[in-house]
Amino acid sequence: MTAVLPSSDEMYQALLDKNSQYEGVFIVGVKTTGIFCRPTCSARKPKYENVEFFESTREALTNGYRACKVCRPMKEYQSAPEWLVPLLKEVESQSDKKWRDFELTQMGFSPTRVRRYFKKTHGITFQAYLRMSRINGAFLKIREGQTVTQSAFEQGYDSLSGFSETFKNMTGFTPGTQGQIITINRISTPLGPMMIGVTDEGLCLLEFTDRRMLETQIEVLKKRMNSEMLTGKHPMIDEVSKQLEEYFEGKRKSFDVPLVVPGTEFQQRVWDALNKIPYGVTRSYKQQADVVGDVKAVRAVARANGENRISIIIPCHRIIGSDGSIVGYGGGVHRKQWLLKHEFENQ
Repeated sequence: MTAVLPSSDEMYQALLDKNSQYEGVFIVGVKTTGIFCRPTCSARKPKYENVEFFESTREALTNGYRACKVCRPMKEYQSAPEWLVPLLKEVESQSDKKWRDFELTQMGFSPTRVRRYFKKTHGITFQAYLRMSRINGAFLKIREGQTVTQSAFEQGYDSLSGFSETFKNMTGFTPGTQGQIITINRISTPLGPMMIGVTDEGLCLLEFTDRRMLETQIEVLKKRMNSEMLTGKHPMIDEVSKQLEEYFEGKRKSFDVPLVVPGTEFQQRVWDALNKIPYGVTRSYKQQADVVGDVKAVRAVARANGENRISIIIPCHRIIGSDGSIVGYGGGVHRKQWLLKHEFENQ
């Protein structure tokens, strides 16, 4: 369901005031220049009749606008707003704290506002985010050799039974037994937010959050890896984020993070072939089928491309139609066009 934006008058006033509280709420398109901006853009403000408002950068791109070079609305899209940064820093430094509503109020935060932000950005409430992060932190400590009891109390749990019950409810297995956690989070990119999933072995998920069928892909991944997903931090997420930033800045043409890509033998062959397509080079579905070893398997190759769960790094965006048309990209054709243009210009 489409989000309901504030009134045009309210958003225009926020634009005039460069109000950071509206970051991530709307994007403004300037009709006279053809650019779109963040609410906090420092450029000269357009007249009211010369603007239109969008829910996302995707909508602005679809309507023919290009990103402003002053405020760079795509680079930091959906990063944490200024008002929330102090709380996130506190949460990071005190990962075992439960952060009840009255404590948020004492710090000057509205519990309702915090809850709404996390629900919109992460799809879960603030408290659920904290619980998942604590459980994930405990799981990593157990994997490193720490005892279940020590991990439970270090993560702020008052009793071992309470920790074990919560752990099992969220992961499907008890702490200390066999099982795998996929650590997930959201990262910002110039093309919008992406969901990232990693294990200790490598990257297993990297998809735009608005991709169709993302939920189905997640369920398939969980089943194939016999795992559960929990929100949290992981060194692999930091490394992938760093390499993606270098890619978008035109400084990186290949990635060297380990990948975890469970799939059928045919899917593995298709994804391996995708990884061998050079930066800035395109290949048709028919050519891809030939590389895989079955020139008649064009549809099967296209289907396997669509089932790729690691966007950009496994470059399915480099596959185009035989006539040169840019079609068939789960993240949206507008993003495929952007990626191909970006690579062509930075060869």
